[in-house]
Amino acid sequence: MTNTQVVIVGAGQAGLSVAFYLKRFELSPGEDFIVYDRGPGTGGAWQFRWDALKLGSAHRVNDLPGMAQLGISFETADRSLPAKDIVAGYYRRYEEHFDLRVQRPVAVSRVVNRGADLVVQHSLGETTTRLLVNATGTWGAPFIPYYPGVSTFFGRHVHTSSYTSAEEFEGKRIVVVGGGTSAIGFLLELENVASDVVWATRRPADIRDTAELTVEDSVAAVAVQDAAARAGLALPSVVSGTGVPRTRRIAAGIERGVLVERPMFTAIEEHGVRWPDGSFSEVDAIIWATGFRPELRHLAPLQLREKAGGLTVASGASWQDPRIFLAGYGPQASTAGANRAGRMIARQIMAQL
Repeated sequence: MTNTQVVIVGAGQAGLSVAFYLKRFELSPGEDFIVYDRGPGTGGAWQFRWDALKLGSAHRVNDLPGMAQLGISFETADRSLPAKDIVAGYYRRYEEHFDLRVQRPVAVSRVVNRGADLVVQHSLGETTTRLLVNATGTWGAPFIPYYPGVSTFFGRHVHTSSYTSAEEFEGKRIVVVGGGTSAIGFLLELENVASDVVWATRRPADIRDTAELTVEDSVAAVAVQDAAARAGLALPSVVSGTGVPRTRRIAAGIERGVLVERPMFTAIEEHGVRWPDGSFSEVDAIIWATGFRPELRHLAPLQLREKAGGLTVASGASWQDPRIFLAGYGPQASTAGANRAGRMIARQIMAQL
């Protein structure tokens, strides 16, 4: 049994940001606070993304607090390299420079009450802590909506979380589902690889007439997420608030006729999908770029979830249990938001210790 003051679950942007500020407040990594991360390496969820994904205006990563001390920045990173490699490399240097002592791979399975303390049950045993910061993000909880016939399909179901490269779909007939940047990226990657690619969305894609997200878009999206979190509602998707910037690559795809969506199919059959007008398309694979949900299953024993479907969270803290902080949840889901949450949560933790 290990004992500590604070456990941080997850070493992505939000978790590392909290760890950075706790150390700045003179808490000792590995003693006063412990960071557990289930990934095999650094980079948070980015280490699992597909090779063709590059950093850009549609997939932007903000610098971690204090990263300037290392002389590196995502703003000047090589955009010809896979984003997963850049993020993993920068995070590795960051963890080493600030000596954050992240323990990995450690999978947290449950968090339970033991008197005034919390017990974090994980793959190495148990850790007793006064406070817990959940920074698990969403990558471990992929969402695929239900459609009639989904279990009868003879082809492949592939979610964003398990997509590796366009080459595995060479010569195949594909339907890409979703209205965000990942769906658009898949369509463009598959254009000259698959034999046929169809784009299906529940609502028209919100492609904005700007080359990158504006401050106003970001502020509005954060406000919507914050309102949902404070009300304990299920969180809306981020892209529903920000839309998708019309980068040059996306604009060219629209001009070529690649990015033309169809209304969502009504049913899945053994060899394809049935469209609202009754027509049928034979399909070899359906790629579900349908997003993720917050990964909170390990917190279930604490009974934090509201009847409305979400957790009631304000300023990064649970209203149900003041010992629990949620970094990267709701308005902190963006990389910029995660940095702000790190400072805010660290200050609240110090007030309780």
